[in-house]
Amino acid sequence: QVHLVESGGGLIQAGTSLRLSCTFAGGTLRGYDVGWFRQAPGKERQIVAAIGWGGSNTYYDYSARGRFTISKDYDKNTVYLQSNSLNPEDTADYYCAARLHGPSLSLDYSYDYWGQGTQVTVVS
Repeated sequence: QVHLVESGGGLIQAGTSLRLSCTFAGGTLRGYDVGWFRQAPGKERQIVAAIGWGGSNTYYDYSARGRFTISKDYDKNTVYLQSNSLNPEDTADYYCAARLHGPSLSLDYSYDYWGQGTQVTVVS
């Protein structure tokens, strides 16, 4: 059973950066596609970024391109989402998810395992 633990959220000022972590507790992330999703109050969950099992294939939502970077650290069994130039529109609960295989990285229904989420609040 895959157990995902997110961390790194918080209350931050607009224009600053944050690094979110998604740790595979009790197991290895090798072989898994991993995605970061977010859900703002009153809105549907959306993809932010995702990375394929090999680490070379990535996907970014248009809102994240140029500001967010997803990466894997196999030694720490952790996937990071480096988030720069944050603005109030980035305020949401952020979730990581994992799957062994599937269609496009952007499809949230294709992910089998989900963490509990970490809250990010950006104030101006």
